[in-house]
Amino acid sequence: MTGVRGETETDAALAERFEEHRGRLRAVSYRMLGSLEEADDAVQEAWVRFSAAGASQVTNLGGWLTTIVTRVCLNLLRARAARPETLAGPRVPDPVLSPAEGPTPEQEALLADSVGFALLVVLDTLTPAERVAFVLHDVFDVPFGEIAPVLDRTPAAARQLASRARHRVRAAGPHVPDGPVAAQRAVIDAFFAAARAGNLAGLVKLLDPDVILRTDGFAGASAVLRGSAVVSAAVQASADPRAEFRPVLINGAAAVLVTLRGRPAALMAFTVAGGRIAAIDGITDPHRVRRLVS
Repeated sequence: MTGVRGETETDAALAERFEEHRGRLRAVSYRMLGSLEEADDAVQEAWVRFSAAGASQVTNLGGWLTTIVTRVCLNLLRARAARPETLAGPRVPDPVLSPAEGPTPEQEALLADSVGFALLVVLDTLTPAERVAFVLHDVFDVPFGEIAPVLDRTPAAARQLASRARHRVRAAGPHVPDGPVAAQRAVIDAFFAAARAGNLAGLVKLLDPDVILRTDGFAGASAVLRGSAVVSAAVQASADPRAEFRPVLINGAAAVLVTLRGRPAALMAFTVAGGRIAAIDGITDPHRVRRLVS
């Protein structure tokens, strides 16, 4: 992954070289961790190690930095796995939230090698080693020979980890929306119109038979619901006539910011596949929502 060259560089030149790779490193870290804050921390740690290691002699800087940031992420994932879960349900990752008209250039860079938001939720169910192997190989095309030393495994073992992760990802169902954002938005708008009208049959028709609804478990809310009948009934039961729905994008796909009395209350990400909603992932902690939209 790395090579060495003889000349030295000034701090400014080192920083310039690092900045050339910051976008990719942040994208790798975000997919590894599902947390924007932790991803930024991992990139910063990579910079600290780079600047302290006399790494001006590294020729394949991209590979070297990817290795460093992956090790940082792996340590964070292992620490997270060792902590007891405090939420009532799955951890819903941080979304890359942008206005309905489109992401900023910085957000577009973060969302390169598009990964649906639902996939990030599924990735949180993997072991740290499985997640690292899957993200590096299946998302960023890193060879198993380069992944193996990071995980302290053989290339064959790293391949097996990625294979197991891939199987679990596929078993979780559709995780990337299909069709243009406008088509996704039409399905979502029809979904909320049916909910407001109390049209249970209409809701069921707009949902994939195997739809999954996941929330962050805030305040003990039900964390995972499956099936169109169950999900539609839950949506209808929880519909609040005071709620307003503002169109936004989450990880480049059509989504909704829910407000109550003008205050952000929830974020809802949708995976629309085959003209139906296959997954709904919600962030319902109002404090977290306000932080994300600020």
